[in-house]
Amino acid sequence: MKNFISHTDSEREEMLKAVNCKTADDLFKMLPAVIKQFRLANPLSELETQRKIKALAQKNKTGYSSFLGGGVYNKFIPAGVNYIAQRFEFLTAYTPYQPEISQGTLQVIYEYQTMIARLTGMDIANASMYDGASACAEAVLMAHRITKGKKNKALISSRLNPEYISVIKTYCWAQNIEIEWFDDLPENTSDYFCVLVQYPDYYGEIIELNKIEKQDTILIVCANLSALGVIKPPLEADIVAGDIQPLGIAMNFGGPHAGFMACKEVYMRQLPGRLVGRTLDADGNQAFTLTIQTREQHIKREKATSNICSNQSLIALSTALYLSLMGEKGFRQASILSANMAHALSKMLMGKGIRTLNKNFFNEFVIEVNDSDEFLERLKQENILGGIKLDEKHILVCATEMNTEEEIVNYVEAV
Repeated sequence: MKNFISHTDSEREEMLKAVNCKTADDLFKMLPAVIKQFRLANPLSELETQRKIKALAQKNKTGYSSFLGGGVYNKFIPAGVNYIAQRFEFLTAYTPYQPEISQGTLQVIYEYQTMIARLTGMDIANASMYDGASACAEAVLMAHRITKGKKNKALISSRLNPEYISVIKTYCWAQNIEIEWFDDLPENTSDYFCVLVQYPDYYGEIIELNKIEKQDTILIVCANLSALGVIKPPLEADIVAGDIQPLGIAMNFGGPHAGFMACKEVYMRQLPGRLVGRTLDADGNQAFTLTIQTREQHIKREKATSNICSNQSLIALSTALYLSLMGEKGFRQASILSANMAHALSKMLMGKGIRTLNKNFFNEFVIEVNDSDEFLERLKQENILGGIKLDEKHILVCATEMNTEEEIVNYVEAV
């Protein structure tokens, strides 16, 4: 179903037949019976609700040292980020459908775009997206549009974040785009409209982008923005996408986060979502405005590039605040601390006979153990979240500037 055109009657009949229903109402007949199965408590007053929630919260076990990563990172966030972002002027669900009257909101988005473009080395960035997974999936569709559908196969690294892979599969299935997965990039990529790699990849390895030979192919790089404080930006890319969570966004049990997308200027008219530009008003004063509209709310929907219809303005604001408060020096210092902690932990683990599988990594690496479950449980008993289980013998371990030297020593002593 391309271009978001409404379903026809025959298409509705086909879908209903597939789920053994005659009408749309049949889809909801089971709801009353399901609702009766709910064992709902009696209504509570506000005071009683607060007491119950506090009692439930006290059951949580806190105080763990975290070495978890895999796309969601425990990073330092200056206190000023949340203090400013939660001011009433910003803390709103408002979507600026008459945006030019919201100059402050537009300026924040413009500054965010500028920061993302500078970090990634690209010419232009959009006004943020839902998350890193949808940003990567949208990047694949964008590459398909750029190449005008002349080729229909995407070449994607199997070392991409598994959650991102799942979303990309869904997007491409809906657009009838074929996907081929690779561990080692083939020399000839001319049969594919895009190549997508992660930098560093999900397992922490930093690939050498300058060794990727593009043959009439769009190169998409899913980048960890915090890593760009110590490794070079992906200048070889045509499109750079990913998640902004490492830049001032708390882990929040995995969300909400926001995605970013940046590209070379020649491709900017294919960017999905919002784009804020700077201009002059009738009096010659600086003004901000939505520009180069590609959203189905603003143009004919059959010409829209994507149905991504909003941006994560509040979360993008937090990232802009984070980068402003940290500054270039502070941002780089946090990245260096993350790398130093991870490399120190890797070296100490290898000293105890635990093998590290990475050659070049930023702050995540894979270790090989005899039994992943037993290894992680032993650490958990010492209040340490030791990493993400990949399989029975491999664990993805991450360290950031939030980990102390004492935590590193405790980790090694506990294994």
